[in-house]
Amino acid sequence: MIILNLNYKRLLVSLLTVALVSCSNPWDDRESNGDSNLDVTLNEAITSTAEVSQFGKLLTQTGYDKVLAASKTYTVFAPTNEALAKVDAAILNDAESLKKFVANHIALTSFSSVRKNTEDKILMLDDKYLIFKGSTAIGDAAIVTADHYAANGVFHIINKALTPKLNIWEYINANKGTSAMSAYLVYLKEFSIYKEDADAKAKAATGFLADSLSNSYLRNVYNLNNEKNSYTLFLMEDAGYNAEVTKMKPYLTKTSNDPKKDSTAIYSSYFTTRDLAFPKAYKKSELPKTLTSRFGVQFDVDQTQIVGEPIQLSNGIIYIMKKVDVKLSDRLVPTVIQGEAYTGYGNGSRSSFSSRELIDPTTGLPYNDIMAPAPGAAQFYMTYAAKDMFSTTYKVYWRAINDQLTVPISQRLQVGGKLQITGIVISVLNPLKDFGYKDVLVKDYNPFLLGSFDITQSGNIDLITLWAGTVAKNPLTIDYLKFVPDVKK
Repeated sequence: MIILNLNYKRLLVSLLTVALVSCSNPWDDRESNGDSNLDVTLNEAITSTAEVSQFGKLLTQTGYDKVLAASKTYTVFAPTNEALAKVDAAILNDAESLKKFVANHIALTSFSSVRKNTEDKILMLDDKYLIFKGSTAIGDAAIVTADHYAANGVFHIINKALTPKLNIWEYINANKGTSAMSAYLVYLKEFSIYKEDADAKAKAATGFLADSLSNSYLRNVYNLNNEKNSYTLFLMEDAGYNAEVTKMKPYLTKTSNDPKKDSTAIYSSYFTTRDLAFPKAYKKSELPKTLTSRFGVQFDVDQTQIVGEPIQLSNGIIYIMKKVDVKLSDRLVPTVIQGEAYTGYGNGSRSSFSSRELIDPTTGLPYNDIMAPAPGAAQFYMTYAAKDMFSTTYKVYWRAINDQLTVPISQRLQVGGKLQITGIVISVLNPLKDFGYKDVLVKDYNPFLLGSFDITQSGNIDLITLWAGTVAKNPLTIDYLKFVPDVKK
């Protein structure tokens, strides 16, 4: 038995030794591979390699020779001398552009060609990200030879210089003089769609990140200045863009306090452009037939309207479009307010109502609602708010589940106005619409149409009030309120 245990231990040690050897990586093995470059820094190794010697000169010219002589570990993607000869002279002759150019070839830490992932997104020293595909490619350059190790890192020789690409926001800024849509998006650096955007502008420090913190589009849609993430933007030519904005104007009527500013046009442009950005870089072959924006607007992707080839940028892709024709019935998405999203309540305490998690017996699907037993004879009420309402007619529905009583209950919805307190009486002054008291039938799980009302000025509705009935201890219940905009004829 003792002999068996001893043999077992020897076998286990042998297996562990084999496993450790097979799991080692090229960077760990560099000390025994006979490469003389392991005795020199990356800067020295690159400069002394004839195939990339011109890039070595650029390292010295920009001061990155000192960076690559330091003790930190780096990866360098060094273009061949032939590749460097094709670089725009304007980049090589401008000190700032040249420094960014060289930095776009250097990454902190060591990236061997032997990797667990087929591709990795790595951060370069100019704060741009590039896709590294092991021994195959970096960005849009092919790797000629990989894994040249040095004392403080590794360099790969590539067949094409990695000229830094603009990101989507930089491209928009560069084209604001020739593109109406680009000009509008840049204009939102000055004009604030929402009050919180204006507050952010007042607090934002200067610098290249200031737009990300205060521009209404970058704050509320997607931060197209973010290098880490990837996006797709459909940028319309002027005729198509203006046509879409014009379609939206009847639904975004807004009176301006400044006669120099056409608020209707400004907001119509925003509600057009906000549906044209997506949080993924879609290659042309990957474009779906339909896309849905983060605001719930769906449209068909008509590839016949794409002008030229997609514009590949550092954080995504731009498609120049003749037009993106979105149906108004898709653009005017309903506003749904969940019962638990209340802004306030009165004539009762928080302990007098509860948020319930239930199963709809007609569909088998879960839902959440509010059930509030009203105390005494006082009417319990809850308040809500609606954002970004269009200037049109709205049909209003509620889904209210009366599953506690055997008789109908009564409740009332008022839209707009102002809460008024007279003694102990609370009421709503000058509502846009009072739908009056409606019965909530027993165990009716269908949405109920309350009626309709008109909005003449687009914007927010800060007060929507739901009242329990006047009968003592008449409860209040609500799953959701739904406001469905009409397309004008």
